[in-house]
Amino acid sequence: MVKLSHAVKIALGSIRSAKIRSALTTLGIIIGVAAVIVNISLGVGFSQSFEDNIGAVGSNFIVVFTQKNNVFHDNQLEVVRNTQGVEAVSPVNGQIGTVTYQSSSRSATINGVRSEYGEVGNIVMEKGQFLTDQDQFVAVIGSDIAYDKFERNLSVKNSINISINNIDGTVSTHKFTVKGIVLDPDATYVAPELDPRFRVFIPLDVMQEMQGVNDIGFFFIKAESLEVLETVTDEIDENLARSVGVPSRDLDNEDAKPYVIFSQQDILEQLNQISTALTSILTVIALIALLVGSIGITNIMLVTVTERTKEIGILKSLGFTYRDILTLFVVEAAIIGFLGGIFGVILGVIASYFVNQYIDVPFVFPISLIFLGFGIALFVGVVAGVYPANKAAKMDPGESLSYE
Repeated sequence: MVKLSHAVKIALGSIRSAKIRSALTTLGIIIGVAAVIVNISLGVGFSQSFEDNIGAVGSNFIVVFTQKNNVFHDNQLEVVRNTQGVEAVSPVNGQIGTVTYQSSSRSATINGVRSEYGEVGNIVMEKGQFLTDQDQFVAVIGSDIAYDKFERNLSVKNSINISINNIDGTVSTHKFTVKGIVLDPDATYVAPELDPRFRVFIPLDVMQEMQGVNDIGFFFIKAESLEVLETVTDEIDENLARSVGVPSRDLDNEDAKPYVIFSQQDILEQLNQISTALTSILTVIALIALLVGSIGITNIMLVTVTERTKEIGILKSLGFTYRDILTLFVVEAAIIGFLGGIFGVILGVIASYFVNQYIDVPFVFPISLIFLGFGIALFVGVVAGVYPANKAAKMDPGESLSYE
């Protein structure tokens, strides 16, 4: 049986004798492997970006909201607060209102909150301070409100007027002093309803007074950890359902509940599904490139078999068996694939970095992608070389020696 080291020497000699042809063949593998690595790395980067973005507006958060009146009150707030695994909770009333500054009026989302919102929402202040439960007619504004909404930038201690529609159809307007400006969390994929850039925060009691209501629109909740998030979400759901009068038989019926509950994990799962689908489509395209590369290897190996027909005849006459000839050609195809894997991985790492930087997602490169790249390249090389190798190994020695 031919030794593997001898087969490698013969294969390298054959590759060196046709450098340009071998390089062009390897190019198909390089592009295919690089494309697979870039697309998978991009998908992982998107997932990390989604997680960072969602985490910027709250840690381990749960949102419970209702679009009906008089569903949530202080009793329900206490139910949520006393649920095991809840670290903090802020009641919130939200409404689109009008902010007036120096005779210019702009619409904005107004949120009435309690002091706990600063913790639950991961609020980081650029200037000033967040609300306390002793505050009255003061407002904390997002960076978009402060710097992009009006002709002149807003700053701490500026006065603004906020107008909100009252439940009786009238408009309630009050003067507020800007207490602080929220630092931009740079949360690209977060809905404006959760992104503090686009919101104005005022004390909940003042918000309820302006709206003419005493109920609560939604709860923004922080669980103790991501590990217990799902369990805490289910327990809050069950406790709230009982609290608002949902019969026990309907606890699993979402349509029977006058509210909607979702968690940070639910949002991430939906975003990751989108990321996974996109990555899968792009990876399939990359695999097509690999298929083209494998066809190139098969083609070059068939040409090699034809060119080396006499050599095959000589080897067989010297005692080389079917298995020996098969090994020689499969090893040659595997080396082409391996070389394609080396350069494909290098190109993939470099391209991944620049692509991720260009579209502004984190550069995440799992080390497993290197092994994946080599594995794909070797697999493609060996599979593509089997047919030509088998053809060479089955050649008749006499016909091979007389081949011109």
